[in-house]
Amino acid sequence: MRIILRNLCNAKSKLSKPDSAPTGGSLPRMTGAAVQNVREQAMQEAVRKEKIAAAERPTSLRDTLEWLKAQGDLIETDKTVDPDLQVTGLQKHLDGGCPVMFNNVKGKPNHRVLTNLFSDMNVINKMFGWTDDVDRTRKLAHALSHPLKPVEISQSEAPCQEHVIEKPTDVNEYMVPIRHTTYEPELTVGSGIRCVTGPEFDGGSDLGYNRMNFRWGNVGTFQISPGSHMWQVVNKYYKDDQPVPITMCFGVPPSCTLLAGAGFDYAILPMGCDEIGIAGAVQGSPVRLVKARTVNAMALADSEVVLEGYVNPRDRRFETKEAEDAGVQGRFHFHPEWAGYMGKSYKAPTFHITGVTMRKPTSKPIIFALGVHMLDDHNIDTTVREAAIFELCNRLQPGIVQDVVIPYCMTDWGGCIIQVKKRHQLDEGWQRNFMAAAMACSQGMRIAIAVSEDVDPYSMDDVMWCLTTRVNPKTDILNPIPGGRGQTFMPAERMTAGDKQWTASNTQFEGGMAIDATVPFGYESDFLRPVYPVDKVKPEDFFSKKDIENAKSRMHGWVHSLARTGR
Repeated sequence: MRIILRNLCNAKSKLSKPDSAPTGGSLPRMTGAAVQNVREQAMQEAVRKEKIAAAERPTSLRDTLEWLKAQGDLIETDKTVDPDLQVTGLQKHLDGGCPVMFNNVKGKPNHRVLTNLFSDMNVINKMFGWTDDVDRTRKLAHALSHPLKPVEISQSEAPCQEHVIEKPTDVNEYMVPIRHTTYEPELTVGSGIRCVTGPEFDGGSDLGYNRMNFRWGNVGTFQISPGSHMWQVVNKYYKDDQPVPITMCFGVPPSCTLLAGAGFDYAILPMGCDEIGIAGAVQGSPVRLVKARTVNAMALADSEVVLEGYVNPRDRRFETKEAEDAGVQGRFHFHPEWAGYMGKSYKAPTFHITGVTMRKPTSKPIIFALGVHMLDDHNIDTTVREAAIFELCNRLQPGIVQDVVIPYCMTDWGGCIIQVKKRHQLDEGWQRNFMAAAMACSQGMRIAIAVSEDVDPYSMDDVMWCLTTRVNPKTDILNPIPGGRGQTFMPAERMTAGDKQWTASNTQFEGGMAIDATVPFGYESDFLRPVYPVDKVKPEDFFSKKDIENAKSRMHGWVHSLARTGR
């Protein structure tokens, strides 16, 4: 089975070579302080450290795209693209590639469509000035607790309010709804980012995604994941039957897109935190906000398009006509989900639009049309999440966790790989605490794997080798939270509802699986991996450039990671 990995699929990032390669042969069994010296030689760290040149970086989406274009990281086409199937079909053809801009969209003369902005992790690292993957995770973890407070600008200054439409009758006129697959009966608007601030979010700020379908002109369904920040918000006002004023922003600063993917990290990002402030810390300058024109809410001032209105949690309607006609939730296909399966149509709260604001229509506002279960969506959903899990582990016991990786095949919120380094005997066992904490704090996580520092957590082949050779199925496979709260995006969980409707209230979570694949402390010499002298010999000293390229073009999969490290 071919497993696609974040970054690895692009074959651009490199593993640093170990400073010294230990010689072959077994080492004597050692305990106590002496083991630490052995570990420094025996357990070579496996992290990628390709340095990326720092550059002055813009913050708005438009300026970022111009910057990426100058860097050679953006491709464009003037050929007309159909938002019905063609956008996502082309995106899937180029999954993992550079950002793509469609300058002409069928039926939308005043819009452009962007996709794949976050598809290549090398581009993401470059956008935010991170030198490598470990640097990214650690700097993001730092930003989580060091937000830069956003600044409010006047409505006359805000680019997103250059053109204002009050009381629109057909919201789809100002949107670019897309259809992902032929299985879906209707098009959806899935790439808007909600902006909830002030008392509605306990004085903080929240960014996130909610899929919408405007079936009734200026009223659309507004799907809210159970347990999410938006779910917590509407729960506050449901009893009193109060609608919640919000804005949905499109074409936002990339740092805000990144934070919008930070779902179900609520031990680190609880209600009342400042996600917009964290986005400011990520981009290195405060995010600009502006008061909405028609509701008591704030909008991201540098957005391309903004929908203003109220979410009514009690006015619940079916997302598709097919489900409405059948009167059944959770059975009919609609909108793919992050888990890699087709989503289902539900009865959802509604979003009542009171106004639309945008940049000048003649400038062709940009809609970031986000395909689901692609690297674009995956990287948005996991980059901050990796940092949040890293921060969670580091708060439990500093210095042990080395990295956190969520590979593509673990599907966004489905799992994680936690790399640890045990410094002494008392560190033994913390890897299990970390996995249990991550699974308990991350609603619906189904698998967590702990590995040692000699494993490349970005290579699923290396991780699978680790599972094959280091795991005792009787003692190293844990089921931390059976009966806990999961999510309804996995078919295995939906099926637990039996003959009832496949909704969150009728499903059960089996508790997930934590696998300890680390080397037991004190046994490092028994798990010593051979390291071949790749740092002592250069192929170009023996072969022509053409011969080397010919040979390397035949290398696929695990051998790339092994060749970089000498293992």
